[in-house]
Amino acid sequence: MAPAIQFELSEPPTDAISSLAYAPESSTRLLVASWDRNVYLYDTTGGGEESSGTLIRKYEHRAPVLDVCYGQDDNEAYTAGMDWQVKRINLETGEQTVMSAHEAPVKSVVFSKEHSLLVSASWDSTLHFHDISNPDREHTTINLPAKPHSLSITATKLVVAMSSRLLYIYDLQTTTMITSQANGATTELQPWQQRESSLKFMTRAVACMPNDAGYASSSIEGRVAVEWFDPSTESQARKYAFKCHRQPAPEGDGTDIVYPVNALAFHPFHGTFASGGGDGVVALWDAVAKRRIRQYQKYTQSVAALAFSSDGKYLAVGVCPGFENGQEDYSGEGETKVFIRELGENEAKGKGAK
Repeated sequence: MAPAIQFELSEPPTDAISSLAYAPESSTRLLVASWDRNVYLYDTTGGGEESSGTLIRKYEHRAPVLDVCYGQDDNEAYTAGMDWQVKRINLETGEQTVMSAHEAPVKSVVFSKEHSLLVSASWDSTLHFHDISNPDREHTTINLPAKPHSLSITATKLVVAMSSRLLYIYDLQTTTMITSQANGATTELQPWQQRESSLKFMTRAVACMPNDAGYASSSIEGRVAVEWFDPSTESQARKYAFKCHRQPAPEGDGTDIVYPVNALAFHPFHGTFASGGGDGVVALWDAVAKRRIRQYQKYTQSVAALAFSSDGKYLAVGVCPGFENGQEDYSGEGETKVFIRELGENEAKGKGAK
């Protein structure tokens, strides 16, 4: 019997999903961060049934968890939370260590293996840089001009998307050197590049290209922009933005209902990326050829988070009721689900220019 193309994880979180992260080495170990104050570790090996996978362990926090990422290996994770703390979790023992505390909830956390660097971004408009190779060294604080909404990292760059449509791009080698000298101080480190988003409305997500060439960003107003790091006029002329995640209005008057694009994730090898929106739709795009490759069937709820496995064979999709549905008494219980999609060999490959 052929394996199911898509299955649902059993024992999902009981409230909204904030983040998904696949392990750097294993393609079936998935971390899920939730507003129910837990981080879930799953083995996503499918059994061919509609509902499958195994919940290995839960890691309880004091408040909703807003982001999670893996560290040096499959047994180390870092979390960002509404309790203002950045934590390290030993996934084997369950031991939690507080890395630092911000002065407001921590929205995002990313890890650079190349630089042994952990970066957290908080709504107190600061970044914390933690040198993981020197645990005795104090974290360095970098002030930001606005509230950060999303972080993404490559081998050499860190992209910070903020309110007021601001984007800061840091060169990691320079930044690591300066922050290591600061040793616990607060610094006004200037970014390598400062940009204004091509999108007119608030940035919801940012995701870097694995080949270190650029990034995609999305907004609350059903648009995605694709840009390149190279500041040359030729490269900057290549940037573009497009409309997506819109559904025809039920009145049939030709207008569209526009949804936020909540999640972006690049395939680790093909240069293509997935977007997930408040309309419950996941689409795959060819960033270079500027084409949509495919669109999957609509999920029953808003798509909150996406992640590709390290080998590119799986796409995890976190769905839960979205705030755009206007619920007064929000609860994701019973309606929060994680789907694992097994990708065909060429499913996420680009199609090339028309």
